[in-house]
Amino acid sequence: MLNLFRLSADLIHLLSIFILLAKIKQSRSCVGISLKSQILYCVVFLTRYVDVIYVFHSIYNTCMKIFFILSSIYVIYLMKSKFKATYDPNLDTFRNRYLVLFAAIFSLIFCYDYTVVEVLWSFSIWLESVAILPQLFMLQRTGEAETITVHYIFALGAYRAFYLLNWIYRYNFEPNYTIDWIASTAGLLQTILYSDFFYIYYIKVVKGQKFELPK
Repeated sequence: MLNLFRLSADLIHLLSIFILLAKIKQSRSCVGISLKSQILYCVVFLTRYVDVIYVFHSIYNTCMKIFFILSSIYVIYLMKSKFKATYDPNLDTFRNRYLVLFAAIFSLIFCYDYTVVEVLWSFSIWLESVAILPQLFMLQRTGEAETITVHYIFALGAYRAFYLLNWIYRYNFEPNYTIDWIASTAGLLQTILYSDFFYIYYIKVVKGQKFELPK
């Protein structure tokens, strides 16, 4: 069900994608963007929204799912093809295999039902909780980032934080709502991973200083 927090989360998530595309298209550069994180997000969308081909909930739901799948593929295309020369793999060295293994193990241990669709859904939830790590690791290595890239990362973190508020709201105001503890736990983990970034974002960007991280 839609409420102010759920709608805000979805819109912020959309905004993060538009910020990322604007950064790449306007600067004609992928500098500062982790291809490994983008690949992980693409896997997240493909495994979570596999039901889009056979289940219809609403036009809103279907359009959102298709947009996230296609936009993630498009970003990867831009980074691997059109602006490949601007991407430096030597800075994007986080080992994705560990994150995929983490998500695979947790999706098998913590799953509501052992069907293909449910396991894939659980896998996507756990993978999304850690998918930003290659991007944060890359940011840590370089020590600084373009302001628009920082806004993109902040929007990704804010979207998940608003989903946490959405779950809290529904728990308190929807009598028949049952907490989705898998999504809630993964969402809390994801928000915690952003916590240090949020703090630095506030003291640097909000206060008008240059965004820098200790290397």
